[in-house]
Amino acid sequence: MSLLTAWIVFPLVAALLCAGTGLLVDLLSGGRLSGALILPAGFALLVVAGISTTALEATAGLTVPLAVALAAAGAGLTLLDWRFGRPDPWAAGVAVAVFLVFAAPVVLSGEPTFAGYIKLDDTATWIAMTDRLMDSGLSLAGLEPSTYRSALEAYTGAGYPVGANLPWGIAGRITGQDFAWTFDPYIAFMAALLSLSFGSLCRRLVGSPVLRSLVVFVAAQAALLYGYYLWGGVKEVAATTLVAFAAAMLGIAVRPVATVARRGAGARAALPLALAAAALAAVLSPAGLIWIGVLLAGGALWAWRELGPRGATVRAAWLAALALLLMLPLLAGGHLTPPVEHAVTDQSAVLNLLQPLHPLQVMGVWPSGDFRLRPSHLTIAWFLALAAAALALAGVYLAVRGRAWRVTAFIVTAALACAAIAFAGSPWVEGKAMATASPAFLLAALIGAALLYRRFLPLEGGILLALLAVGVLWSNALAYHDVSLAPYAQLRELELIGEEHAGQGPALMTEYQPYGVRHFLRDLDAEGASELRYRPVSLVDGTTLEKGDWADTDEVSLDALLTYRTLVLRRSPAQSRPPSVYSLVRAGDFYDVWQRPLQPARPILEHLPLGDFDDPGAVPACDEVRRLADLAGPGGEVAAVHRSPNAVSLQLRRVRVPRAGLYDVYALGSVRNRVTALLDGEEVGSVAMQLNEARQFVDFGRVRLDAGAHRVQLLEDGQSLAPGTGGPPPPLGPLVLSPSGGEDPRVVRVPASRADRLCGQRLDWIEALPAR
Repeated sequence: MSLLTAWIVFPLVAALLCAGTGLLVDLLSGGRLSGALILPAGFALLVVAGISTTALEATAGLTVPLAVALAAAGAGLTLLDWRFGRPDPWAAGVAVAVFLVFAAPVVLSGEPTFAGYIKLDDTATWIAMTDRLMDSGLSLAGLEPSTYRSALEAYTGAGYPVGANLPWGIAGRITGQDFAWTFDPYIAFMAALLSLSFGSLCRRLVGSPVLRSLVVFVAAQAALLYGYYLWGGVKEVAATTLVAFAAAMLGIAVRPVATVARRGAGARAALPLALAAAALAAVLSPAGLIWIGVLLAGGALWAWRELGPRGATVRAAWLAALALLLMLPLLAGGHLTPPVEHAVTDQSAVLNLLQPLHPLQVMGVWPSGDFRLRPSHLTIAWFLALAAAALALAGVYLAVRGRAWRVTAFIVTAALACAAIAFAGSPWVEGKAMATASPAFLLAALIGAALLYRRFLPLEGGILLALLAVGVLWSNALAYHDVSLAPYAQLRELELIGEEHAGQGPALMTEYQPYGVRHFLRDLDAEGASELRYRPVSLVDGTTLEKGDWADTDEVSLDALLTYRTLVLRRSPAQSRPPSVYSLVRAGDFYDVWQRPLQPARPILEHLPLGDFDDPGAVPACDEVRRLADLAGPGGEVAAVHRSPNAVSLQLRRVRVPRAGLYDVYALGSVRNRVTALLDGEEVGSVAMQLNEARQFVDFGRVRLDAGAHRVQLLEDGQSLAPGTGGPPPPLGPLVLSPSGGEDPRVVRVPASRADRLCGQRLDWIEALPAR
């Protein structure tokens, strides 16, 4: 996988698919789409077509062939009819520029990764859902118990809308890349489509191509929507894109058709808007049509004026009939509203937002590295947002005065839908609504500033327009600087493990790693000890892990652990060697894979863990050793693993090594800016952008040390222009030096009659084994 494939090949494939299917929509609607709206129309058709095929397991495999056939038909028929229009270079240039702004946080990292890591784990579920949709649709038949299945049951099994995943899944299957690496390119592609609809909406109002391009370029990257993108907000961007496209289609749906005498002319005119409505329902559930409800009501009044009572009624009937027809696969599933749960309805539910968003954030200007937090320059943020609000009112007024009904309907619809959702929903849902509506408010503000500059107050309007543009770009530059990027090398290793050991499950991960258990290890039927799971992974003390936590294998009860044939364990100085029945089958840079035989030769009567998190080794009491020997009985054995002590530096200044040898150098926590570990002034290794969940370590490398005291230094580079290097540094430490005794510590087996030999020795654990 490379940046080239993720950020060039995938978007080109998506663009070709949308171009072909959009041309088909144009043909079916009587050739009334402008060139800029071909791709958004094709996107909507891909959503609707995908919903139709993925409704059933039997037809899910037809999703990609159907999409390719529709695109080929559109391109072929258009070529035969010589109806290719001249592309708008300004619209194309702005779309590419918007795409590059969204691409910057990932592309400039140099790796095909994705944003939002450890901030929100929903992306892991979206990836899992998309993979399953392409193979089996909404069906969960045939899945073994696993976190992958649990995640799917909690979402697709509960009627969660999946429309936003389908164009991504179609283009991803064609390119053959794992969906994890094309997630952010897909959202960036949708943002480019949003800019195309914006250009069409304000073409009449802002006549200058240069000025219009500036307005569209800035509006399409509203700070709150951009922040949600860096959080994995695929539905928010998809919904905004479709609402804007629906508004752009309003004029086609309500204006008279020159060939009105022809049969079906009204249906052809209503088709694009019906397609937009059906696609939006697939993305947000039919309840999501609230986002275009006011727009449709306004369109009905417009049609009444343009077509008269009878014509408006006929056109509305066609629109309703076509929309219902296109939504039949969605309605047939019985999911008429999104799942109602605590996060949707509870007025106190903020979840990962930390706190309710500030109402002014809906204006699309919020100079903060994390949209959930208040800006450090709060006065400037308020000034910019309030100025945007005043300009938005001016923009709506000027749009009404200029009879720009499409853009007026778009802005008013977004405002009323956002207000309704904020009134009835939780702060969590309100935040999503604000993100979806924010480009509309920002577009209104930019139109107001542009028209002031162009028609009334050139100096003042120009200054306000420049302030808005700088404010939005500043906001997004801060978000770019503070982005949380997924560690590509670590997740790529999980992807390889999933491919190499497919079918060798069930598997267990003891760290919180949703991308592993929900996606990369899906073919191992993996479960996470602190994740969604079928089996309760009980600990020795009878409890289970809280979400997000980690456990050593010694903390997991033996019966629970042995349920899993394969263990995928993060390399860590706190990790014990798994019980003796497991053997190391793969040693990686980040993960070790351990497996037990399908039918163990003999059971483990008892596994006695020793040590703790700081040092998973200790000297057992002789009474405990003898008790295990008695349990093993005549002919039985006592198994053990020797474990040298870790050396820990709490203050990150000096560390004392008890004996000479090779040591692996770890630090507890996460790293953003590059951090270099030095021992006695010599560099051990350096790490950058390694974000970890709870109780995980950063590995700096291996070094040979003499016994005695050593000077420790962790040197952090200063902030740079690279993505993800902003914000306060995450906590790091203590430093832990773990003796390197080989990848697979040797299990020592002693006859039960001679178990006293283990007394006084420092061990990882002890086991009682019966006679063979």
